[in-house]
Amino acid sequence: MLRNQVLVLLALTLVGTAAAQAKPWWLRGVDSNETDFLPPDAAFRMAARIDGSQVKVRWVIADGYYLYKQKIEVKPASPDLQVFEPQLPAGVMRTDPYLGTQEIYLQQVEASVPYTRIDAGAHPIEIQVTYQGCAEAGLCYQPITKAIFPNAGPLASEAQVTVNPWEGLAIVGGAIAFLLAGVVLRKGRKLALPS
Repeated sequence: MLRNQVLVLLALTLVGTAAAQAKPWWLRGVDSNETDFLPPDAAFRMAARIDGSQVKVRWVIADGYYLYKQKIEVKPASPDLQVFEPQLPAGVMRTDPYLGTQEIYLQQVEASVPYTRIDAGAHPIEIQVTYQGCAEAGLCYQPITKAIFPNAGPLASEAQVTVNPWEGLAIVGGAIAFLLAGVVLRKGRKLALPS
């Protein structure tokens, strides 16, 4: 009986570990990292903050990825907010197989977006940010649009926005295995308290 319970526990642990390290079906059997594309939020990490009469929007771009300058757009999403054209630094010119010669950003970029408010601060500032980028290995992402509420204060550093997509799955798998092991091993037993 105990041997079966130990085997069940071992199997659950192996399943949880395998799920945490699993590749999507379209990448199984592929050893090359060239086709292991990051999710868009990991490839193009974005944060925003309010700095006086401007919203600063910053992207940290993963190695091997780039953003198109002409695809960055910021619009107001809260009432009585008016935003102006984002002020962006010069990028790098590159001939892109998808869109021809384009100005792109590598590593990171910060846009300064001037704004005015008519509501005298009655509503929180909400903006809608649209951007698009590609992986140098050959994947071009669809345009990404996010509604965000910028915070006052410094932008998140690169270390603060680092994403590990498997970390949460490994924790959940381990917790499920632990709970199931407790149920299997304690089933039918009463807790004996010392007297």
